[in-house]
Amino acid sequence: MVLEPDRAILVYAQAPQARGAPKAQTRKVFFYDEAVQELGRLAHTAGVKVVGRVRQELKRITAATLIGKGKIGELKELAREKSANTVIFYNELSPTQLRNLNKELNVRVIDRTALILDIFAQRARSMEGKLQVELAQMIYMSTRLVGKGIELSRIVGGFQTKGPGEKKLESQRRLIRDRIAKIRRKLVKVRQTRELHRKTRSKRAMTTASLVGYTNAGKSTLLNYIAKETLLAEDKLFATLDPTTRKIWMPTGGHILVSDTVGFIHKLPKQLYEAFKATFEEVEAAGILLHVIDMSHQYMDDQIITVQRMLEEMDISDKPVINVYNKADIVMRDEEYVDAISQRPESVVISSVTGYGIDTLLARIAQILDGL
Repeated sequence: MVLEPDRAILVYAQAPQARGAPKAQTRKVFFYDEAVQELGRLAHTAGVKVVGRVRQELKRITAATLIGKGKIGELKELAREKSANTVIFYNELSPTQLRNLNKELNVRVIDRTALILDIFAQRARSMEGKLQVELAQMIYMSTRLVGKGIELSRIVGGFQTKGPGEKKLESQRRLIRDRIAKIRRKLVKVRQTRELHRKTRSKRAMTTASLVGYTNAGKSTLLNYIAKETLLAEDKLFATLDPTTRKIWMPTGGHILVSDTVGFIHKLPKQLYEAFKATFEEVEAAGILLHVIDMSHQYMDDQIITVQRMLEEMDISDKPVINVYNKADIVMRDEEYVDAISQRPESVVISSVTGYGIDTLLARIAQILDGL
């Protein structure tokens, strides 16, 4: 039996301070068009059908529901008209706001953080990945146990299906605390094993590089091309979650190890940042970072800023970096644009689909690694 996908309405509430931001600052944050486009792609990745979009420019934030009564009424009517059973907020909602909105709208309400957690739960494959996802879900749930009305685990069409079921409040809190402690102990062992493997590679004098970048920039496709592999690579956000390392033979002789890592995203949920620290350790151990950038994306510079800021937060921005501008095959007809990008510092323009620029990239990698 094939279940129908959830039908969702996307909501973006624009905070008062964002609307008046100076023009010079507007490219440093996501606003309505960018935010809703990305939220729609996240919903698509989760298997949700988007049937409507709603925006509200807030004069003030309503503590109980975030949005005002008038917009709640409009949203309720739209949900009825579109037969929507889910409302997804781009904004992070407090436990109280979640409870009240569920009650007011009479449909399931989640926020962007819960949506990303669900995507990770659906797509994690390795034991480590699954443990990390469950830890993130438990941490998220532990902050939202405020009583009945919040459904984080309802089984509907494969969406939000991975979380634990709702039980009595105090019992659930205890179970969640116990489970968090158990998962963290397991992850310590996984990280110890990973560290042993890393030391073994170091003893063999294997130089490592890590692919970093915004989600869906083409990191996995690039690794497939240079490693002659067929790893999962889809045109979806967070298509690849588990770290993958492959041996790459260099044109000048010898080889290096290249690791693919989970993609970055604007406003990464803090629960995932902690839970996926083991994945980022691959980046910390790398001799060089290959920052893969989707040069065909409308908001490319916003994505670059997001990745750079997160690398700084992880204290690994001081490593040698090659800015790998990918998907040249999509924009190749715009020669002026391609030429301008190629002039940026430490930049290489490539296509991981056609192979354009790959030899130049490998030569640049070898040049930098020889100097380390």
